[in-house]
Amino acid sequence: MREINAQDVTAAVKRLCMEANSYLPADVKGRICDACQKEPWALARNILGIIRENYEIAEEKYVPICQDTGVACVFLEVGQDVHISGDLNAAIHEGVRQGYEEGCLRKSVVRDPLDRVNTRDNTPAMIYYDIVPGDKLKITVAPKGFGSENMSQIKMLKPSDGLEGVKAYILKVVEEAGPNPCPPIVVGVGIGGTFDKAAYLAKKALMRSTDVRNADPFYAALEDELLEKINALGIGPQGVGGQTTALAVNIEQMATHIAGLPVAVNINCHVTRHQSMEL
Repeated sequence: MREINAQDVTAAVKRLCMEANSYLPADVKGRICDACQKEPWALARNILGIIRENYEIAEEKYVPICQDTGVACVFLEVGQDVHISGDLNAAIHEGVRQGYEEGCLRKSVVRDPLDRVNTRDNTPAMIYYDIVPGDKLKITVAPKGFGSENMSQIKMLKPSDGLEGVKAYILKVVEEAGPNPCPPIVVGVGIGGTFDKAAYLAKKALMRSTDVRNADPFYAALEDELLEKINALGIGPQGVGGQTTALAVNIEQMATHIAGLPVAVNINCHVTRHQSMEL
């Protein structure tokens, strides 16, 4: 049994909070650059250029890419042969507190959804656990802004809705979102499981590189088809029109009940932030 000190978890989460808010992943930057070269609409191309300039300045000056530094979503892959010496949840929350304080990141979390009192340190984090083989601990911090989170939806489709119903629903969610989630967007889709599991799959899909397609050829082809159809909507960067409404569609799927077809769509803006570290 390998032991990891909870203080090391705090230090890792602190660092990842600051880095994730300042450094856009290379795959997302590549998608934006590629779209900038291919976009035929002049105004849309100009906006994509401004987006590029923005993330370059953020990286150079180590400042947030966006003023909404999000709620800290923390994904952990915990090796079954790892023991954490200390309170793991508390260590993660402390790392978020330190990262948002030291990084001068906006604190956006309220302690209760109805009384709306700010916690003043961006805690608590939203924590997701996966138990995996091995003796490592992988931590991914993904700050999630709510301009895009608010545009996300979930629906319990009927099995009879089938593939066409799934495709129509995903396109409907994106079309209804319009310019609100600051396109070009990345679309995370979860299909299957239960009501809550589908939503988790959709959010987890956003952690996958936009350059990596689903391992199942059927779903990989569906990702490409949906991306093409979404970009044909003509919403474009920041909603001004053009062929760059989305940078990628990532789908995660799993088994479900014979009577169900849950589909969740978790939209992310072009600032699709996530940074990982392995302890």
